[in-house]
Amino acid sequence: MMRKTFGRLFSDRRFVGALLVLAQFVIVMYSVGRASVNWRWVYNMLTVLSIIMVIWLVRKYDNPTYKITWIIMILTLPLFGGLFYLLWGNTPFNRARTQHKYEPNPPDFRTYLRTPMTEQLAEERPRHAAPARYIENLDGMPVWSNTESHYYRVGEDMFASMCEELRKAEKFIFLEYFIIEEGVMWNTILDILCQKVREGVDVRVLYDDVGSIATLPMNYDRHLCSLGIRAVRFNRFIPTLNTYLNYRNHRKIMVIDGNVGYMGGINLADEYINVKQRFGHWKDTGIMLRGDGTANMTSLFLQMWEYVTGEPVPPMDFYLPSVKMPGRGYVQSFADSPLDDLNVGEAVYLQIVHTARKYVYIATPYLVLDNEMITALTIAAQSGVDVRIMTPGIPDKKLVYMITRSYYQQLHRAGVKIYEYKPGFLHAKSIVSDDDTCIVGTINMDFRSFFLHFECATCFYDDPVVEAVKQDSLDVMAKSRLIDDAWLHRVPWVRSVAASVLRLFAPML
Repeated sequence: MMRKTFGRLFSDRRFVGALLVLAQFVIVMYSVGRASVNWRWVYNMLTVLSIIMVIWLVRKYDNPTYKITWIIMILTLPLFGGLFYLLWGNTPFNRARTQHKYEPNPPDFRTYLRTPMTEQLAEERPRHAAPARYIENLDGMPVWSNTESHYYRVGEDMFASMCEELRKAEKFIFLEYFIIEEGVMWNTILDILCQKVREGVDVRVLYDDVGSIATLPMNYDRHLCSLGIRAVRFNRFIPTLNTYLNYRNHRKIMVIDGNVGYMGGINLADEYINVKQRFGHWKDTGIMLRGDGTANMTSLFLQMWEYVTGEPVPPMDFYLPSVKMPGRGYVQSFADSPLDDLNVGEAVYLQIVHTARKYVYIATPYLVLDNEMITALTIAAQSGVDVRIMTPGIPDKKLVYMITRSYYQQLHRAGVKIYEYKPGFLHAKSIVSDDDTCIVGTINMDFRSFFLHFECATCFYDDPVVEAVKQDSLDVMAKSRLIDDAWLHRVPWVRSVAASVLRLFAPML
C-alpha cells in the first residue's frame, strides 16, 4: 500500500516538480546564508543588491500593488530579498527568457481586401470609440461587422455546438487551450480531430504545459503528433527556480476554417460541461462567432503558434473568413500579453466601468483587485451606477477565495453589490454595461490575468450578445447570496486579519 502511494506521488509531475523547486530553494537559501556568514563581502553585496532592487522598483513603471509586495519582502528579508527579486521578479532579464525577442506582428487586413469597421463604429456610436480604438492601436485587432454571434450560458451547450461545427471542417482546425483533460469532452473532440486529419484537414493543438500538468501525460504532445495532429506545449514546465513559468497561456480559442470561432472560460475537460462535479455546479460561459469577426481569433492563434514554434505566420488569404453573416452589432476579439508594459485587459475593463451610466455587472471566479480597479468601481457605485459583482459560492482555491472575500467589505461600503453563486463554482468571466457593451473571454479580475497570463476576450458593441449576457447575469444573481451587513458581521476577525495579510502577497499567488 505504501509503495503504491509513493509510486503515485513520484509519477505526479506536480509533486516531483514542487519537490525539486523546494530543494533548489533550500539549497540557495543555505548557500547564501553560509556565504554571508563566512565572507562579509557577500553579506554587504547582497544588502547593496536589495537596496538597488528597492530603488529599481520605486522607479519602475509597474502596478503599485505589485511593487509594494516586493518592496515589503525585500525590506523584511534584506539579505535574500534583492536576490529573490532579481531571479524571480518581473524584470527585463526574466521576461527576455520568455520573449525570445519576438513581438507579435498583426496583419493589415486591408492588404487582403478586408475592411475593418473600427472607424465606422466610432462614427456611428461615439460612445464606443475609445475602447475600440484602444484595442486596435495597442493590439492590432480591429472591429468587425457581418458577424453572427451566439452566447452560451453553460459549457454543455457550447460543447454540443463545437462538435457540430468541428464535423463540418474542410480546411483547418486550430485549438488553443489552458487545460485539456482526457475524458468525455476531450475524447469526443479528439475522435473528430483524428477523422478530420484522415480527410486532409490541417489540425493544430496548442496547450499550456502547466495548465495541463495534472490532466495530461508529460509527452502527450508527441502522442497527438503520432495521430497526425500538429501539437505543441506552451512554455514547457522545467522544475527550476525561475519566474517565466508564471507566464502561462490562459487563452481558450477554437477556430474552424476561419469562418467559425469559439472563445470563453471553457477548457476541454469534463468539469466544464458538468460530466464531472468537483465544486457543485460548474457555471461557465462562452461565445461563438461566424463571419468576418472570426478573423481576429485566427490571427491571434497564428501569432501564438509562431511565438511557440518559430514558424512564420503565413499569408492570411487561406485563413480569412469566406462567409459573411448578417449581424446587428459589432465584435472585436483581442488578446493581452504579460511580455509588455501594457495591461490591455484591465484597461478595457476600466474604460467600461468609467463610462458606465446605468449599470455594470461583472462575473469573475477570482477577485484580486489593484487600487486602480477598486477606485474605478468605488467611484462608479458612488456616482449612482448600479455596480454588481458575481463570485463563486463554492471555491476551487481556498486561499484565493479568502482574498476574494477580503474585498467585500470595502466594496460593499462603497455601494457595490456582491453576489455569491450558491449552486457551485462560477468560472464565467464577463462584464456587461448599459445594454450596449459587454466582454466575454478568459480574463479574471485578478493579478494573474491582468499582469501574468496570456489572455483573450471578445468585446461586443450593440450586439444581441449584450442582452444575453445581461439576462444571464440577472439569472445568476437570482441563484446567489447577496452579501450584506449581517453577512459581513459574521466573518470572524481572525479570518478577516488572515485574509488581509494574504492580500499583501496577492500579486504572487
